[in-house]
Amino acid sequence: MPHAHRPPQRRSRLTRRGRLLLLLTALLGIGLGTALLVPLLSPAEAPERPRRLLIPEGWRAAQVYAAIDKELHLPAGTASSAVATADLPLPAEAKGNPEGYLFPATYPVTSKTTPAGLLATMVRTANQKLATKTVAAGGRAHAMTPYQTATLASIIEAEADNPADMGKVARVVHNRLARSMPLQMDSTLNYALNRTTVDTKLRETRIDHPFNTYEHQGLPPTPINSPGLQAMAAAVAPAPGDWLFFVTVKPGDTRFSATYEEHRKHVEEFNRLRAAATAGPATPPPGRPAHAQAAGPPPRPAGPGASHRD
Repeated sequence: MPHAHRPPQRRSRLTRRGRLLLLLTALLGIGLGTALLVPLLSPAEAPERPRRLLIPEGWRAAQVYAAIDKELHLPAGTASSAVATADLPLPAEAKGNPEGYLFPATYPVTSKTTPAGLLATMVRTANQKLATKTVAAGGRAHAMTPYQTATLASIIEAEADNPADMGKVARVVHNRLARSMPLQMDSTLNYALNRTTVDTKLRETRIDHPFNTYEHQGLPPTPINSPGLQAMAAAVAPAPGDWLFFVTVKPGDTRFSATYEEHRKHVEEFNRLRAAATAGPATPPPGRPAHAQAAGPPPRPAGPGASHRD
């Protein structure tokens, strides 16, 4: 056969010098690999631990902007200015104003977080909450757009003394809208005047402002704060009742009434409690009443807010 006379193959063997050279090469390779891995495992390159930014229910957009600037260590006004170029996913009704859509929640923040990115996340979250099955279906049942739901929810968030009262506050709003009555909410007037108070002067209820729901019927032009999911749910699923008025007589005690006469009694009790709480040796300034007075019967039903001062 052709291979019968081929000499046997010999296995090549490394000399002692060759074996030493191979071992040295392997050791150098391990050393180089270790050197390459050290920077990758350096603590300086470890992932940054996010900080937490809490946005509470009921905050206005201006408060959210200020919190973002502070947490990101930016000059005041930076977050507010970012709205114009952030391309936020807002509904057309909002006309670029994110009020009511900066959803209250806890957001992770790092050194790479930008105001525009954070605002966009808040708006997307609000859209998701408004699109949940319960809220979306309830809004359609009341012929409300998601933006109107957010607006109504913001009033509920501002007016309800506690979550248990949200459904009742929502019913008052729905009942007034159904009767073409002005809402007469102090919370919307406070938004117009950029303040927060439980006392509203009678002359303030007559100011010419689109957020003055004493003078203008229907919902205000925009939400007045960032409502949470509970307020959104209450807006589309109000508690059953015939109430048209309410007043928080004291913390945890909100009285709901179907008639103005009953409501006025509750307001008078609120005034008595306020007077007792503030009574002291100090004399009130001239011309200013010592305590709030319930407004007399106006030509239209009185609003559900607290007492009025002349």
